[in-house]
Amino acid sequence: MFAVEPLDATFGAMVHGIELRSLDDETWNALHATWLEHALLIFPGQFLSREEQDSFANRFGALEFKAAPISNLGKNGQVHADPADDVVKALRGNEGWHHDSTYMPLQAKGAVFSAEIVPSAGAATGWADMRAAYDALDEATRDRLAGLTAYHSLFYSQGREGYLPSKRDENGGYAMYGYHDQEPSLRPLVKVHPDTGRPNLLIGRHAYGIVGMDPDESEHLLDELNDWACQAPRVHFHQWEPGEAVVWDNRRLMHRATPFDMREPRRMWHTRIAGEPESELALNHR
Repeated sequence: MFAVEPLDATFGAMVHGIELRSLDDETWNALHATWLEHALLIFPGQFLSREEQDSFANRFGALEFKAAPISNLGKNGQVHADPADDVVKALRGNEGWHHDSTYMPLQAKGAVFSAEIVPSAGAATGWADMRAAYDALDEATRDRLAGLTAYHSLFYSQGREGYLPSKRDENGGYAMYGYHDQEPSLRPLVKVHPDTGRPNLLIGRHAYGIVGMDPDESEHLLDELNDWACQAPRVHFHQWEPGEAVVWDNRRLMHRATPFDMREPRRMWHTRIAGEPESELALNHR
């Protein structure tokens, strides 16, 4: 049906001999089971249109948003490279480990990501296995984390790194996605995966303010967890080729961008899969 080549990590696989634009039900069911097992699937040579990418992503569930460019290329073809540019700030912020949309009321289930234009060097995408990270914790740390919750905010993560946008909307806020005026989402530090029943850490750069903990102590603990969790063999970095596509489980994996020379163009396409409210809605938005 298709060939699965596991990566040299605690998760992930390359998948060969498959066309994502034309999956029959039997192949899709086998692929979905493979996705739950490996959490990250990489597909060479797909060259999906945006509509085909969205259609494939829609197999996994409702979409948070359709294929959107993650790119330093503007609409008129100009390359954004100035560190003060809001496009560059957003891209640089993505270089921190994170789960998608934990800052929204509804955390994303997963994402389909594909490469159209890649620079000559750099710009790999990394993923980190938060199930394996939880499994590797000692008993004392598991006991310490049990029941703890933290807030998640894009204002916090971008502001901490100095990457908040400079442009404001008419209400004084930011017009870019994720900068909402709702209460910051409250999420557990340890979360059970709704499909596998396995616990994993839920941390990343958007997390802050552990409830009941001094702010400095909270920041230190979260930084320590992030640094420790995102180490080999729990990480994989993929160097892109045009036409490649991936799908990852955002409930289990964190991910990050890596730097490249932004004087060179790069354009990726990101389709975000919405989480099911029963399992991915923030504790304070239910």
